[in-house]
Amino acid sequence: MSLFNVFQVSSSAMSAQAMRLNTVASNLANVDSIVSSDGRPYRSRQVVFQATPMGNAGEASQGVRVTQIVESAAPPRIVYDPANPLANENGYVTMSNVDAVEEMVNMISAARSYQTNVEVMNSAKQMLLRTLQIGQ
Repeated sequence: MSLFNVFQVSSSAMSAQAMRLNTVASNLANVDSIVSSDGRPYRSRQVVFQATPMGNAGEASQGVRVTQIVESAAPPRIVYDPANPLANENGYVTMSNVDAVEEMVNMISAARSYQTNVEVMNSAKQMLLRTLQIGQ
């Protein structure tokens, strides 16, 4: 694998993790939402990654890309709040299915992955600079 492919692989991972962070932020912003833009309770979203070849044909390096963002199949939370105007006849309100703890774990994981790829790019840059210094 070429040293230049390291930049492509790391940048693809950084883009994918940035998308994941945006999705987590959207989920956390809607953790207590009752109704989304389509009139139903908000459903948490998850990013789906796929490996994708990088570099020239015949090279084994692979990056990552986001193929889709899917809604969670988890059931919505049901909360007893008879004073809420959106409560049903029994006083229950259907809330979003976002689990704040799970989303915080996803956020930490995505941030660490992003940070690791930044460090990989910086290390590759330093190796290239040292290689140029040897050639002087």
